Amino acid sequence: MPSNVNAKSVTRNVGWSVLSKTGTFGLKFVTVPILARILTPEEFGTVAVALTVVQFLAMIGGAGLASALIIQRDEDMELIHSAFWANLVVSLMMALGLFVFAEPLASLLGAPEASHLLQIMSLLIPLQLAGDVAYSLLARRMNFSKDAVWTMLSEILGALIAVGAALLGFGVWSLLAQLFVSAFIRLAGLYAVSGYVPRFVFSARRVLSLCRFSFGMMGSEIANFVTFQSPMVVISRYLGLSDAGAYSAANRFSSIPNQIVLSAVMGVLFPAFSHMGEDRQRRSQALMLSTQVTTVLLAPMMFGLWALAEPAMLVLFGQQWASAWPVLGLLALSKGLLTPCSTYIPYLKGIGQGTTLFWWAVIRAIATTAAVAYAAIGGSLVEAMIALCLVNLATLVGYSWVVFRADQLPFLRGLLISVRPLVSAFIMAVVVRLLLDHYVTLLPSAVLQVLVGAAIGALIYLVLVLVTERSLLAKLTDMVRSRGASSSVPSAAE
Repeated sequence: MPSNVNAKSVTRNVGWSVLSKTGTFGLKFVTVPILARILTPEEFGTVAVALTVVQFLAMIGGAGLASALIIQRDEDMELIHSAFWANLVVSLMMALGLFVFAEPLASLLGAPEASHLLQIMSLLIPLQLAGDVAYSLLARRMNFSKDAVWTMLSEILGALIAVGAALLGFGVWSLLAQLFVSAFIRLAGLYAVSGYVPRFVFSARRVLSLCRFSFGMMGSEIANFVTFQSPMVVISRYLGLSDAGAYSAANRFSSIPNQIVLSAVMGVLFPAFSHMGEDRQRRSQALMLSTQVTTVLLAPMMFGLWALAEPAMLVLFGQQWASAWPVLGLLALSKGLLTPCSTYIPYLKGIGQGTTLFWWAVIRAIATTAAVAYAAIGGSLVEAMIALCLVNLATLVGYSWVVFRADQLPFLRGLLISVRPLVSAFIMAVVVRLLLDHYVTLLPSAVLQVLVGAAIGALIYLVLVLVTERSLLAKLTDMVRSRGASSSVPSAAE
């Protein structure tokens, strides 16, 4: 691991990662509504179901080897080459298996018409896994800026091609074009900036040495994947492709704020926490500060989207999707509840708590799948989303207990600090929702409702943060002032 992990390096890399995610999901902010107006819910649902299978197999194929490379003390080229070839062979076998069994898999998922898409999209598996090793080298070097540039470039070109193809009438093929173009460009970029060149070197013994860590990570990632994707499978099977399309469109849009910040922060914090080694006090400070900052930033976005879901759905997706606004609102609420958990996973990975992370991920996956399935079988899509909110609330409490126990922090004190911004954001959202409901006749335009509601909500939340988060704001102010004098103060590495 690099020896210069400090406030400056962490902040710089988080900044680049956030910039990358902002560009990527900013494109989704624009392209998803455009594509939703051109394509049908059934087309969205078909591709979403097929992509779920591809992403799941790609995760299994990687087997966590790239994550294991990140925490290695040195860059052992024999080990790196061996991991590359192991990834490639497994990914090709996965792609072949998906191609052969595409039809029964599609039928099992309740979308038999997606079988031909599964066969085509099987090629995405080796395209994704072939770049894992190159990315792991950038991550362990804390060099996220180069990956950020190529990620943004790949997403920009993929989005442009998707919109162009959709406007030309290519339908579902426009979504496939976006996936393949983005994957090809990012793969080429990763090799260009990492400087990695695969060589015909392989040691089965060296690959097995990574398996203890990688299998634990694979298990937790698979469980997390089931958590995130099982609602799509359940909805498509029991409620139909139309509801699956509505869920997919709402889920993709409601995920933008979280994925801009959280995926960027998680990617940087994992190697950063690993580098902190046995310095528990430093890790503890970093955990609490990073949790507070991400929650303060993201909670108002997610809860605010819940408050403005009805006019936002009409403005962004058009009249044909207007009835799905409760789905968008409840998805935003469910994701907002998990905001404090954003730093918990990289923390547990960084301190070597892979077993704990695995079992809690499994519990969460089972609870999510069971709750959504129960609600979908006996009810509607909205009831399934309510069930998801309840599970995520329980997940917040459970993960907080695990992490604060591992960090030797008082549970109630840590939970109170972590969820305080959630309470402020929820109060803000409820007030905005009530004001819009009461004065909706004064704002007949959905665009005006969104703009006015966002402005009122921002003002209310700012006041609440100034009142409830004074200690956090003071700490951040001190860090900014002292950053020029010293970039390696332990508390600043938070």
